[in-house]
Amino acid sequence: MDLKAFQASLNAEVPPPELAPALQALWYEAKDDWQHAHEMVQAHDDQDCAWVHAYLHRKEGDLGNAAYWYRRAHKPVTELSLREEWDAIVRALLM
Repeated sequence: MDLKAFQASLNAEVPPPELAPALQALWYEAKDDWQHAHEMVQAHDDQDCAWVHAYLHRKEGDLGNAAYWYRRAHKPVTELSLREEWDAIVRALLM
């Protein structure tokens, strides 16, 4: 799956079953279900979910909490727009 296919999957009622939890969380966030996305990443203790967790808190406006999760993900705090970061995370996690 690539970014375009992932974006096209947003027309479905549920995410593709083969997606890892971090990608499922981004899928739900793109469907305006921040809470479900946040619950998903909280349930997993890996670097991918930590990266998405950072993004979610950045989107929420909680930059201090986002910085903590970027550190946990071993990623720098980004200068990208939220949309650019979402795209970048999806691309990276689909590889």
